[in-house]
Amino acid sequence: MLEIGERPWGKYYVLADEPNFKLKRIEVLPGQRLSYQYHFKRQEAWTMIQGTAKITLDGVDKIYNYGETALIPLSAKHRIENVGEDLLVFIEVQTGTYFGEDDIVRIEDDYKRD
Repeated sequence: MLEIGERPWGKYYVLADEPNFKLKRIEVLPGQRLSYQYHFKRQEAWTMIQGTAKITLDGVDKIYNYGETALIPLSAKHRIENVGEDLLVFIEVQTGTYFGEDDIVRIEDDYKRD
């Protein structure tokens, strides 16, 4: 593990951090969701490996289950929420030019973060 990040909604594990991609395992607690956000320098692909997710992409909600993948284009507004009773786990592949946490622009956040 390269990094483990604790968040109010759950935690993430950085599995790989290379110049041209970043790979994370993300766990979201039941009833929790990440901020509604976008990025200037990266796009993401989220593949569900456990649980049920509601993903909001540019204002449109869709349910995702095991094995399904959501593609998050550069600058698209997005959010993921655990709508199941079990832990939601997904793999995030980031591609782009920069992968720092400071490339998160939060539009709405349940935990009052900037």
